[in-house]
Amino acid sequence: VQLQAFGGGSVQAGGSLRLSCAASESILKMNVMGWYRQAPGNQRESVASIAVSSTTNYADSVKGRFTISRDVAKNTVYLEMNSLKPEDTAVYYCNAVRMVLWSKYDYWGQGTQVTVSS
Repeated sequence: VQLQAFGGGSVQAGGSLRLSCAASESILKMNVMGWYRQAPGNQRESVASIAVSSTTNYADSVKGRFTISRDVAKNTVYLEMNSLKPEDTAVYYCNAVRMVLWSKYDYWGQGTQVTVSS
């Protein structure tokens, strides 16, 4: 599975951005799709995820500000980011997890930079 992420950019605090992650095959084949981010000097952290059941999960730091959604017809997952803060600055990565029997397969897209200025 190939994942292509785009939509990053530079915004001022309080602004909004929408990230997109386009998959090369049906996202319904993936058990979970999500977004991670990594700021300089920090570990990569989970931001939001959406399961094949449509159940969503969010990091506490983004709850109420970020929304993950998907368009099955377009094989695309989105991350709507509102009320952005400087601490949201990071490289954002799209991730897909597929479970096949007892094996877990992780797929990653290239990162897209999000910069929030104060």
